Amino acid sequence: MRNTIHRSSPKARAARLSLCAAVLLFAGHTPAQTVYRVVGPDGKISFSDKPPVSSANVVGITGKSTDTGTSGGVALPFELRQVVSKYPVTLYTSSNCAPCGSGRALLTSRGIPFTEKMVNTPEDVDALQRISGESSLPFLTIGGQQIKGYAEWEWTQFLNAAGYPQSSVLPASYHNPAAAPLVAVQKPATPAKPDAVRSDAPALPSSPRVNNPANPAGIQF
Repeated sequence: MRNTIHRSSPKARAARLSLCAAVLLFAGHTPAQTVYRVVGPDGKISFSDKPPVSSANVVGITGKSTDTGTSGGVALPFELRQVVSKYPVTLYTSSNCAPCGSGRALLTSRGIPFTEKMVNTPEDVDALQRISGESSLPFLTIGGQQIKGYAEWEWTQFLNAAGYPQSSVLPASYHNPAAAPLVAVQKPATPAKPDAVRSDAPALPSSPRVNNPANPAGIQF
């Protein structure tokens, strides 16, 4: 997949960063929004923010992390847990994406709890476009803020504005959740096959033949 990173002039990016950082500091937590991918009986795919009646062919796509306090039973320090609950971090990556690896390394070295979503399939790309409006990677969300492309200084200032510590305070036993596909397709269950006729089933009793000169074949009704 081609990794498209949009760049603008330093002045424009600085103005955008200043405005977004101010919004990030004073804005409340934006709740996670779930997008439902629905496969209709005719095979057509549609997206909706409302859960359909039947969930046999439905895929839930959650854009933000819901694990804000623990990972594997390990609790976060109180102050860090407060920041994570307000501004959860989600990183969208793909395979063979060098900027994605740089962004992941920055978050890991700084001790930022984050959820990683992989974008590798056409379904993943469709979902990413609904969330970000583009298919560029890496894509980072900090609470309600969206950062497209990787620039270390930009990511650092957004994380600072959100209140994340500048060096890791994570417990040694803490591990971020493993990366998972953005869209996990739930295939409908295969209907069970009817039981085959047993070969050892008892044979039906044969009708006794009657010696009748008028019916030598012994046909009965």
